[in-house]
Parts: sequence; C-alpha cells; structure tokens
Amino acid sequence: MTKPLDGVRVIDFGQFIAAPAAAQLLGDMGADVIKVEPVHGESARVIGAPGQAMLNAYSRNKRGVALDLKDPRGLRIAEELIAGADIVVQNLRPGVMESLGLGARTMRARHPALVYATVSGFGLHGPSRLRAGLDIAAQAESGIMSVTGERDREPQKVGFQVVDSTTAHVCAQAVLGAYVRRLRTGHGDEVEVSLLEVAVHLQAPNWGTYLLTGKEPVRTGNGQPALAPAADVMPNGDGALVVSAYSDAHFERLCRLLGRPELALDERFATNAARVRHRPEMLAELRSEFATMTTDDAMRLLTENGVVAGRINSYGQTMASPDVEASGIFIRVTDVAGRETTTLGSPWHLGSVPEPSGTAAPELGQHTAEVLAELGYARDAVRTLEAAGVVHTYDAERAEALAPSHR
Repeated sequence: MTKPLDGVRVIDFGQFIAAPAAAQLLGDMGADVIKVEPVHGESARVIGAPGQAMLNAYSRNKRGVALDLKDPRGLRIAEELIAGADIVVQNLRPGVMESLGLGARTMRARHPALVYATVSGFGLHGPSRLRAGLDIAAQAESGIMSVTGERDREPQKVGFQVVDSTTAHVCAQAVLGAYVRRLRTGHGDEVEVSLLEVAVHLQAPNWGTYLLTGKEPVRTGNGQPALAPAADVMPNGDGALVVSAYSDAHFERLCRLLGRPELALDERFATNAARVRHRPEMLAELRSEFATMTTDDAMRLLTENGVVAGRINSYGQTMASPDVEASGIFIRVTDVAGRETTTLGSPWHLGSVPEPSGTAAPELGQHTAEVLAELGYARDAVRTLEAAGVVHTYDAERAEALAPSHR
C-alpha cells in the first residue's frame, strides 16, 4: 500500500527537537528524509545522554549526510540536495541559512515549487528575531511558567520540552497544508513557526479567559482555578490519582460513591463556586476517603460509574499500561549494526501506513556516500571530499575502533 508521502523528499537541516521531529513525522508518512549535519555532528551529538535521547526519538527512519557547509564544495552538495527536494525543514541559529545562501527566499526563488519551513524561537519579524530560542525561554516568555506550580512557590516549567515537541507537530501540519496547495497549484510556500507563538497558543483556554475578563491567571497547583474538584490529586494507599467531578451532578455522584452523600448537601460544597471557595476543606474530606483505598479500587469505582479519573503513573507504569501497550506507541527499530532498540512511534494511525517500525537514528554520515552517489558523485570523488574534510562518511570498523571500551 502506498504511504501518503511516498516519493516526497525532505531535507532536514534541523538540530535538537523541533525541526528534526517535524521532519520525522513526515518520514513516518513515507517521505524520504535526508538529515544534513556538520561533519562533526549536530549539536545534540555532543551533549551526552540527553542529546542521544533526542536523536533516538526524533531522527529514526532518516538517511544521514554530513557536510561542511562552510566549504564551497559542501555548500554545492547542499544546494543539489535542495534542488531535488520537495520540502526543506530547518531550525538553525537565526541568520545561518541566509548567510550560506540557503535561506527560504533564495531557495524558493530558484525552486518555486519548494516548500521551505523555518522554525525559530521568537518569530522572524519582531525585535527578537535573531535571538537563539529554546523551549524553556518560550515557556517563560509565553506565560506558561507564570501559571505552573503552587500559588505560594516559585514558577515552574513543565516537566518536559512541551513547546519544542508541540512545535514539531505544528510545523508538520503547516508543511502538509503547504504541500497540498503545491499539489493543487504547482506553487511552493514558505512556512514559519515559532516556539513563542506555539507556547502562547497552547494556552488558548487561559488566554480566552484573560481576553474576556482582563484578569491575570494565577498558579493554583494541580486544581483548576474556576472548577472544583478538577485535576485535583487524591493520594491513596499505594499511589495517587487525579479526579475531575466539578458539575453538581458529577460531584453528587462522587460523594455517593465514596459513601459520603451528605457532602453534596453541605453549603460549602453544594455548588461549583462554593467548592472553589472552600477547596481546602473539600479536598480534606475527599482525600480522607481516598486514603483508605488502593489505586486500583479507586479507579474501578470511579471509571465504572462515569466519574473522570486518571492514575498518576511513573514512566515504568505508563509503559506497562495495557492501553499504552495496545496503542503501539513504543516501537522496535534497528541500528546500523543490526541491534534492535525501543523508541517512540508517531502518535497517530493511518490505514495506509503499516505497523510502524524501521531504522534507528543514523550514525553521523551513515548515508553520505549513498546519497552522494545518487547525486552522481563517483566513489573516488567522495573519498577526495572526505580527505579534504568536506564530507564525513560512516565506517563501521572505524567507529568500532574509536568507541570507548566497556571491557
């Protein structure tokens, strides 16, 4: 069966998360994604385990090419790759691609059908357009940190790179829209996505309230500021769960299930507004009941009776969840040495895409020789370029010899 993007070529000049992850999403739909790195490797390769984790998560099913773009010969190869591509995705430091003559305006002038996507930290048009941008800066400047954490404690970041990873999905979505337009009109497009805009948009409900009322949202911990109980944590005998039952009917049902129907009649808890005002007292009453249960018993009681609840899982518990296991989100991939490892698949299912699997993230320069051969470079020419430091090719025996000994 033909995958949606079979025959589409994507050139990925990305580093770290946002652009590489966007390109990988396109690859999972069938695109041939060529990852272009410096001859010494992209930035993620030199920051230890966190960087390797990014590569494993966001660069599988790609072909890897290593080029020195500061050398005219390496730059020419990059231009040839773009000339044969349908889509370019990049998130290099602002201005770098333009300084190399590989920016969106130049490349699209030469190749009008090209879809060219740029991911930046703060957008391409404001005073911070040349600032380097990372997930944490976007969390801070978008307001996310101001509403995350306990009311009387310092602001907190979200516990993972939420803006980077979401930006990847937004970028892939916009690229697909631009590519559909190209199929209809023959014209490419320029896609711009910024971490800051994505971070702001992620908070649409909060912004909706702020734009209506003018009131700044405040940190409230796990509970929602205007609803109760909503996202409130209920510790129990062997763990904890979150519960949302803020409509009067659902709160009454919750109290009845806990054997405390009188709580729903208490004037402190009789309406959502009253429960919000008296949240500490409400939580004390509810938590005293949940403390006598196991997590399994509490989840069974609530979910079988239509009350929204969620077990607070560790990563190990999440991976062992029957629902997560049934989803197939964890997949097995094979690296260049034939070793199988576990990584994450894309969080969607398409009938045209068979059971996900594939290759691990490429080693540095793993496919340089292969891709250059496709561009018409003879083997001797590739060797000459490598000897001059213009390209890097992967050699399994050399890599094994250079690897640290674990004996």
